[in-house]
Amino acid sequence: MKYPKLLEPLDLGFTTIKNRAIMGSMHTGLEEIEGGFERMAAYFAERAANDIGMIITGGIAPNEESSSHGARMSNDEEAAKHRLVTDAVHTAAPDVKICMQILHPGPLAYTPDCVGPSAVKSRIARYVPNELDKAGIEKQIGDHVRCAVMAKKAGYDGVEIIGSAGYLISTFLVQKTNLREDEYGGSYENRIRFAIEIVERTRAAVGEDFILIFRIAAMDMLEDGMSWDEIVTLAKALEKAGVTIISTHFTWHESAVPTIATMVPRAAFTSVTGRLRKAINVPVITSNRINMPDVAEEVLARGDADLVSMARPMLADSAFMRKAIEGREDEINTCIACNQACLDHTFSGKLTSCLVNPRACHETMLNYLPAAVVKSIAVIGAGPAGLAYATVAAERGHKVTLFEASSEIGGQFNLAKRIPGKEEFYETLRYYGRMLEVLKVDVRLNTSASLDELKAENFDHIIIATGITPRTPDIEGIDHPMVAKYIDVITGKRAVGNKVAIIGAGGIGFDVCELVSHSGPSGALDRDVFAREWGIDFENHPRGGVTGVEPIVARSKREVTMIQRKDSKVGAGLGKTTGWTHRLSLTRRGINMINGANYDRIDDEGLHITVNNNPILIEADTIIVCAGQDPKRDLYEILMAEGLPAELVGGAFEAKELDAKAAIKQASEMAAVI
Repeated sequence: MKYPKLLEPLDLGFTTIKNRAIMGSMHTGLEEIEGGFERMAAYFAERAANDIGMIITGGIAPNEESSSHGARMSNDEEAAKHRLVTDAVHTAAPDVKICMQILHPGPLAYTPDCVGPSAVKSRIARYVPNELDKAGIEKQIGDHVRCAVMAKKAGYDGVEIIGSAGYLISTFLVQKTNLREDEYGGSYENRIRFAIEIVERTRAAVGEDFILIFRIAAMDMLEDGMSWDEIVTLAKALEKAGVTIISTHFTWHESAVPTIATMVPRAAFTSVTGRLRKAINVPVITSNRINMPDVAEEVLARGDADLVSMARPMLADSAFMRKAIEGREDEINTCIACNQACLDHTFSGKLTSCLVNPRACHETMLNYLPAAVVKSIAVIGAGPAGLAYATVAAERGHKVTLFEASSEIGGQFNLAKRIPGKEEFYETLRYYGRMLEVLKVDVRLNTSASLDELKAENFDHIIIATGITPRTPDIEGIDHPMVAKYIDVITGKRAVGNKVAIIGAGGIGFDVCELVSHSGPSGALDRDVFAREWGIDFENHPRGGVTGVEPIVARSKREVTMIQRKDSKVGAGLGKTTGWTHRLSLTRRGINMINGANYDRIDDEGLHITVNNNPILIEADTIIVCAGQDPKRDLYEILMAEGLPAELVGGAFEAKELDAKAAIKQASEMAAVI
């Protein structure tokens, strides 16, 4: 057995989890939409059928003040809706457990009725919470208990109570958010009382044969956050109160330390869980940036945890565990931690999905069924759109030929993988390369499909996925020798000097800035580098893991300035959950960012711009153009003139900033119906 630890059952006494892999909690947005429970049923059942050990749902609120827009579990009617989900999972796989997460956002709830232990506003919240009085605390405890009872009635095998992330329970634990002077505030013994009473009363209400998980912030990444002794004290008290399992979480949402972005090393935080595991007797769950079976196996083999939570990896590939069991890990569509279609969507009020797997949360709507009529299809271009189209069409039984002018598949992914902190894109290329083999796609590298060749082979359909061409802005002196194209810089074809100006501050501009300002190993590959750059002390665990620890960031050896025309904050268009990490990281390196600029001219002195009617010279020896893209449609126009059946997809259809999410989604949807 290749993964003996990962595939080992876990005996909980009254029940058994069949392996050590958990699909962790992740809110999808399906919880609130019409017909959403039917879609959730299909979503979870597909993963259950593919041998996950246990599923934990997205957060469900226990009462109205914790949710202003649905997703509650407080009565029989709401429990009945959840029966669709639990029945679907248990029908698909009777031996798979499914637990419902009880999430009370507290001060982070999107309602002026939000509550907290004290009237302390989170820096990321909309409202100042209403301070709970004694009756209010009693109500919140009772509502948690009722929620768990209703979850059991709905067919769940257990619940996970979340006591981390800056949500209600966690705000009782930390002194800076709990200013109370009664029995629920002051001493740490008092501050944990709320959590312990919830667990004790929940256990009494649901009985002993029900999985009760409590999620704690084992390292909350807050200045003056919880100390290690406090975390251990809480865990031991929870164990005594009746939890079945303790799940470790890392960070509050308002923390200025990334924990799930691509730049975070794999399994970066599991040693913290391992340390806690030694102090308690109940099983523990670890999480964060564990995205392949070998990583999970190593975590378990080190003794860092009893169970491994993988949420986003189960979005990326519903058959993750089945492929691991069958030794097909090279066919796993790996989560690259980009957050673009999952958490960015969640925190923007959109339905969750996945950049590399647009079927995620759309299982009832997007399926790759066998083709009624097999066609011969030519796909021109092996970038994200071309790869997605070719593999989906081939999976459905079509005969696919993939033409690629360069020597390797990947297109824009081959640029992304070279950016420090984005090494996970190698996994996506590995996946597509393997699937092209498995599905027997005829791949022709170093081949530019010509009109004559396409005519000669008499394809039934032609897909143009030729991508984009970088846009050249109309600036006086743009043909100066110091001007470089971003593609040439990323691929190493163009040397970069010591004084760099970057025209354009979108996603590409930030990637190029990351590349030219970076020195030393990537933090995504080196846990020590990551910890040093973000001010984390894993060894001594000061309060919050960060208190008193100054980030040590290597200043850029180059003088770099990034400029944009827009008046908005530089980087405002980056991903909601990760954009701040890129801005902060580059700021610490000393990158100069300018917005609201007009580009006047380029000459031997450098780049001349005007900001607020003030002329500014940016001295430079290298000016890198990252000013957007235009669709590359030359072949398409030739084919249309000849009357050949062709369609545009991806960047060739609509050029955006390396928008792989849109390209893969569009290509997959088109290939699903041809």
